[in-house]
Amino acid sequence: MLDLLVGPISKLLDKVIPDADERSRLAFEIATLTEKQAHEIAKAQIEVNRTEAGHASMFVSGWRPACGWVSVLGLACNFLVVPIANFFLAINESAVSVPTLDLSQMMPVLLGMLGLGAMRTVEKTKDVARK
Repeated sequence: MLDLLVGPISKLLDKVIPDADERSRLAFEIATLTEKQAHEIAKAQIEVNRTEAGHASMFVSGWRPACGWVSVLGLACNFLVVPIANFFLAINESAVSVPTLDLSQMMPVLLGMLGLGAMRTVEKTKDVARK
């Protein structure tokens, strides 16, 4: 949102402020305002995450592990339970088969979680992780 205002405000500064140095300083300050705001939002989210993770209630601190376990259960169903069930149904000459789950919605969540876990492991092996 602020990105849309930076250009017009910078043009307005050219007309209002005659001093080129002051105009450049203000234009830079306005241009970096969005980055500062994004940085503050990220810091606030990190603090919320830290508070959630330390909460005693499983319903507050357990949503990330729950996402991981739901993903693992989905994969287990698709690659273990369903094929084995279909195998036994085929042996018994049943016309019914168990359909597989659509994992397209779940995989980005799982891969994101695995990527963050891998990054954390690399940090620990290189001894740069915070204690």
